Amino acid sequence: MPPSLTSFKDDALIALDNLTDRATGLVHPTIRLGVTGLSRAGKTVFISSLVHNLLHGGRLPLFEALRSGRVSSVRLEPQPDDAIPRFQYEDHIQALVRERVWPDSTRAISELRLTIEYQSASGWGRLFSAGRLSIDIVDYPGEWLLDLPLLGQDYRSFSQATVELASRGVRRELAEQWLALAKSVDPTAPADEMTAKRLAEAFAAYLTACKSDERSLSTLPPGRFLMPGDLDGSPALTFAPLPNLGDARFEKGTLGAMMERRFEAYKSVVVKPFFREHFARLDRQIVLIDALQALNRGPEALADLERALSDVLACFRPGSNSILSSLLGRRIDKVLVAATKADHLHHESHDRLEALTRRLVDRAIHRIGMSGAGIDVMAIASVRATREGTVRHGGETLPVITGTPIAGERINGETFDGKRKTAVFPGDLPEKPDSLLKRSDSHSEEPPLPHLNIVRFRPPELEETGGATLSVPHIRLDRALEFLFGDRLA
Repeated sequence: MPPSLTSFKDDALIALDNLTDRATGLVHPTIRLGVTGLSRAGKTVFISSLVHNLLHGGRLPLFEALRSGRVSSVRLEPQPDDAIPRFQYEDHIQALVRERVWPDSTRAISELRLTIEYQSASGWGRLFSAGRLSIDIVDYPGEWLLDLPLLGQDYRSFSQATVELASRGVRRELAEQWLALAKSVDPTAPADEMTAKRLAEAFAAYLTACKSDERSLSTLPPGRFLMPGDLDGSPALTFAPLPNLGDARFEKGTLGAMMERRFEAYKSVVVKPFFREHFARLDRQIVLIDALQALNRGPEALADLERALSDVLACFRPGSNSILSSLLGRRIDKVLVAATKADHLHHESHDRLEALTRRLVDRAIHRIGMSGAGIDVMAIASVRATREGTVRHGGETLPVITGTPIAGERINGETFDGKRKTAVFPGDLPEKPDSLLKRSDSHSEEPPLPHLNIVRFRPPELEETGGATLSVPHIRLDRALEFLFGDRLA
């Protein structure tokens, strides 16, 4: 986050927090890992699988410290921040492993501490290192991350950008009610609480419609309008963008002045505390995205995902942490963008999913004019719910995936009961992602994106051996862990 978006007081408080963290880290080495994701990308599942695999000795061949036998123990410990809710790992694993249902999505911030005892790979490391690393996993909704760019906007620029975006493509229809109401009000008229409430409700309904499975759009700030929590009904959430505001200053007591004041209150009450108390203290970050869902919804959803990635990556300052920068202005030195649900495709398309995600990230980086140092891209499945196979159809052999569709899922007119397995041909991604992105760039009528047969499967059934449950299966979770904190176990 550029320094101009925070005040001198904010910077001083952030520096104090970082000094406190670093002082503690001298005695107890710690890394703060931020985990977030855009809509329904699987943050809760990722954290649960990460912890379960480390605690249960999961198959993680690319996680070098574990593969080489240098990890002696892994355990959960009390988290350091008593005011933050604990990530309910045990409840989520119960849902995944015992009940075979996907846990509820992230609605607020939570934290979990995982401590790894290890032996350094070098003699010097064994001499000077305590051989212990605590990983403080900070789980927060992706909508909160997309709020951070608001710190660099005033109410007029926020209104202009939001109205312009809402006037294009599929958003135009979804925003019709809100925009009609917004255009009917006079910002110079006296402030009226009921008018403000109607505007806020119509705007929130528009954002909710954009997020729905049918649309799967990603750029949806302000995030608390979608998950208000204890701020529901507060003045900080009772405002909306207005069109055609011009440059004239709002007179005190007008509707425009009320909207402007509440937008600033939203930044002060909601966005700044999250930035200072949580985001500015992170060392590493993983951003999970559901690129398959965007592909299935068409070029506009894919373009919106790229726009959201631009906003997300603009919040980070990837680069190496010097001692001074880590003390006074901590820098997130590694960011991983992971396309989830790779198990919904045959492995022949995994590299293509990763290539598409990399192109989305590269274009987003170019769009915001930043360096790509410290940023990596992967296609993963935090929990692998399918197996692969082949079937003969029409004289040719097709690659398929096999799993148990969740109850109520319909495939070719057939409704499944959540118990019976089936084989599905998921479809193929094109070898080169540029053909997909050119369509998302075009405003003219284009052929639809390749259809993917995306089926919602239940979590896999895990066997118990000698009373112990096998670790959760995954795809490339080990590669993600090695990138995120493998260097800190060297």
